[in-house]
Amino acid sequence: MLQIGDQAPDFKLMSDEGKSDSLSSYKGRKVVLYFYPKDNTSGCTTQACDFRDQHPEFSNSKATILGISRDSVKSHVGFKDKYALNFPLLSDEAGEVCQSYGVWVEKSMYGKKYFGIERSTFLIDENGLISHIWRKVKVPGHIAEVLNSLSK
Repeated sequence: MLQIGDQAPDFKLMSDEGKSDSLSSYKGRKVVLYFYPKDNTSGCTTQACDFRDQHPEFSNSKATILGISRDSVKSHVGFKDKYALNFPLLSDEAGEVCQSYGVWVEKSMYGKKYFGIERSTFLIDENGLISHIWRKVKVPGHIAEVLNSLSK
């Protein structure tokens, strides 16, 4: 399980722009790396739109936002276009990055157990070290928490 101070696992994933993107390409910048369960679902849409709306504040803090789910690039393109999202969405269809960040977990709904992405956010510093971790994120108020951590 990753902890604050650990080196963030690097990855290479396809973005909604059809290009390969890696964490290491953002070295020297802060990265807000957030994992979400599924494009076009209510909580994920609210969270993405909150990041979109606060994008100028993240830019002022010299932070890049990256969203990751197991949805396809095609799904990400539609989701990004539909909600005019202004940051990259990365496709982890194989689930390897979700595994390396420990966000692919067993869940339970109505007594049924299944595996899925635990909504989580990692704040990664300019040197690639994890400076904050939020697990089991509740969407309301989360963006303000992340922005507050960036200002410290």
